[in-house]
Amino acid sequence: MNITFAHMGNTYIPVKTIFEELNINVVCPPKCSKRTLELGTKHSPEFICVPFKVNMGNYIESIEQGADTIFMLSGCGPCRFGTYHAMQRDILNDLGYDVEMITTDRFSSFDSLKDLFNVLKKASDGNNSLKIINTIRRGLKLLSEIDDLHALVNKKRAREIKKGTVNRLYNQFDREVNRVKGFKAVSDIVKKYRTKLNNVEVDLSRDILRIGIVGEIYTIVEPFINLELEKKLGNMGIEVSNSITTSEFVKEQMDFLPFVKSDRKKVQKKASRYLDTVIGGHTIHTIGKTIEYSEAGYDGIIHLLPFTCMPEIVSQTILPKIEKDYDIPILTLILDEMTGEAGYQTRVEAFTDLLQERKRQFKSFSS
Repeated sequence: MNITFAHMGNTYIPVKTIFEELNINVVCPPKCSKRTLELGTKHSPEFICVPFKVNMGNYIESIEQGADTIFMLSGCGPCRFGTYHAMQRDILNDLGYDVEMITTDRFSSFDSLKDLFNVLKKASDGNNSLKIINTIRRGLKLLSEIDDLHALVNKKRAREIKKGTVNRLYNQFDREVNRVKGFKAVSDIVKKYRTKLNNVEVDLSRDILRIGIVGEIYTIVEPFINLELEKKLGNMGIEVSNSITTSEFVKEQMDFLPFVKSDRKKVQKKASRYLDTVIGGHTIHTIGKTIEYSEAGYDGIIHLLPFTCMPEIVSQTILPKIEKDYDIPILTLILDEMTGEAGYQTRVEAFTDLLQERKRQFKSFSS
């Protein structure tokens, strides 16, 4: 078995490491690129969302490198994510690729966790149950460590004194972490670069903009899809906060366990004034985190969503009301394979100019 999976930001690092620890041959999908998107778009339904298309490209590129098995999460509800695996399997079979698709439901119940355990036990012949459980636990811990490192990058990049230092260190981290295997080696590199980033000189007196990013998880976490929005903003001296990370998403799925804590209930309570029904996707999370950012004094919100994403279209209709009620500017960016970087950059720059002017006027009024 040569197993692969979809590429989504830095999530590939703990997923790859889990498989390696269980002695499963891994074909790590190449980083998302123009070719990935072109391949996926060519072989996907026209009006399906862009995460589906990129995932298709991931799988085809991995199959070209020898993958014969695909692992992915499934689910249920209004979001089409729950049908991805079945549609993608049929498309790949129609293309003549003889691959097995193994799936497990999102970790929202004991049965879901049992499914994940059984999938890993089947794939990792010879590993005992205790090792599999311990490997999953360590994988989730590593996922949190990597998300924390990413958050540190966003904080430091906006305030660094020597421009480009954070980007250089993060690129070095990316290269080094791809050359090692196993939890200890990967965790050591994460710690090494956390120390390096903490030592980056910053100007704490700098009065900077703070922008919260909300929306659909894939468009937030995968930089290829959002055209490296966090990096663009950080290079402009703007601090970015992601409303959702992969580790927090996993916690929200598993907080039925007594030892797992997430922000899900707090976010749902924030959103309940505007939407108190779960409709799938990240709609309630988008609304709740927008309110949270507003109350925390953020200067603006950027809402990211894939074209035709039904849950986030609902969010998009509610956000103007929140924008008015909380007096916070919100920019919505809809992403698909036709998104042009020039127009995208122009909209982002115009939005940040507006935020700067608001901040300047507020200071003048206050003084």
